[in-house]
Amino acid sequence: MKRALAVLTVLTCCLGLALAAEPAGRTGYYRFPAIHGDTVVFVSEGDLWTVDVRGGAARRLTSHTGVESSPAISPDGRTLAFSAQYEGPTEVYTMPLTGGLPARRTFSGLGGTVVGWTPDGKILYGTQKYATLPNTQLVVLDPAANAETVLPLAQAADGSFEPSGKTLYFTRLPFQGSYTKRYKGGTAQNLWSYALGADEAAPLTSDYTGTSKNPMVWKDRVYFLSDRDGSMNIWSMDLRGGALRQHTFHKGFDASSPSLDAGRVAYQLVADLRVYDIAADRDEALAVTLPSDFDQMRERWVNRPLDYLTSGHVSPNGDRAVFVSRGHVFVAPVGDGRWVRVTRREGVRARAARFMGDGKSLMVLTDETGEWEFHRYPADGLGPAERLTDGAKVLRFDGLPSPDGKWLAFADKDYQLWLLDVAKKSLARIAVSEVEMFSGLAWSPDSRWLAYVEGAPNGFSRIVLHEAATGRRAELTNDRVDSYGPAWSPDGKWLYFLSDR
Repeated sequence: MKRALAVLTVLTCCLGLALAAEPAGRTGYYRFPAIHGDTVVFVSEGDLWTVDVRGGAARRLTSHTGVESSPAISPDGRTLAFSAQYEGPTEVYTMPLTGGLPARRTFSGLGGTVVGWTPDGKILYGTQKYATLPNTQLVVLDPAANAETVLPLAQAADGSFEPSGKTLYFTRLPFQGSYTKRYKGGTAQNLWSYALGADEAAPLTSDYTGTSKNPMVWKDRVYFLSDRDGSMNIWSMDLRGGALRQHTFHKGFDASSPSLDAGRVAYQLVADLRVYDIAADRDEALAVTLPSDFDQMRERWVNRPLDYLTSGHVSPNGDRAVFVSRGHVFVAPVGDGRWVRVTRREGVRARAARFMGDGKSLMVLTDETGEWEFHRYPADGLGPAERLTDGAKVLRFDGLPSPDGKWLAFADKDYQLWLLDVAKKSLARIAVSEVEMFSGLAWSPDSRWLAYVEGAPNGFSRIVLHEAATGRRAELTNDRVDSYGPAWSPDGKWLYFLSDR
């Protein structure tokens, strides 16, 4: 009896250790961190979560189907302001930091993005409500009186006050809409300062034509994000824009959505949260798990898969078609017959697929390697795939195989046109444009000539021929008129195209 009790005790202890060792959740995709003291609030699965600054299992604060974003914690650490789409448009809401019923604070119908709080406990948010032009302005909202004060700045997207509340450091322009690396165009964001009551704001980062944004004040310095070293990192400067220092040194991926409190900056890097300690000059990842059911990741039945169609092409003899839907490749008969699922590996996404000239194999563009590369798959779905390209550095687009299957032509985002020798798996760059991406690829029936559309400096397009075997180039049309949409006659003797003449 004692032996049985001893065995039972050991088993119970082992079970307890096993349950204790079981993780409290799994990792997710984390965005928009807001830090106050030892608390970090962030967005994941479209909801607000809170976690200790040392990491661990997060706790969900919201569960509404509307998307929440841009959280900011009040200076006293009691209230959370955020933007949400509960009743349609994105508006400003508040709720207790410990959780509770959200209260709607704005009713503009034009969107409201929470930027932060003023030192005396008012909400700072951005909106186009008061702008006569499509510009974002900053508004101070007193949640106690429900009164708003528009700051006298024609263009201001985000910012923060220094501790006295007398000077605002702000980003003049809103996000320009793309994630172009090292953008230096006319809508690049830059930093300014404005002393309340002054006639003019003063530029702080006019020395740099790239992006500087998200200013945060701490101990007589302004901390902000900038891509001065090629990637978005945390920098700082004195209150007049001088004495620049770089604090983080990430390469490739950009830091985003910073939040500063008590000398610590929480920010997003790719799908993770990180915390930079200014005094210790220490940057660490925040290990967070989500105790969630991850409902969005469940497999579900799609009743109308063609609603998700991203690519579709007919076989050379017209008896089948290849489709790409929800990242997978399918071959379907024109009449009766069975559908074939060609790609089966989960976690790999296909963007485009076409039949090779013999109709027995497919040319498929997938991200299996982490970059977009071309693979050859058997059209019947039986057998392994063969990778044909390697070393992609930029986004590649739908390739066009030649009718004899010897060549593959494709364009990329760097305005380059490439020709792949399928047998040798060798790539040759056949054209580069300074104007726009190449389009309208069309092979002659004998696979000798590739016709394509090339942008001209004056904004028009012209038709160009490339001889695959020799590399010879021939311009069929000039840039005096716009020409596009080349298509060969079945016998290859005529090339038809559209033109604005």
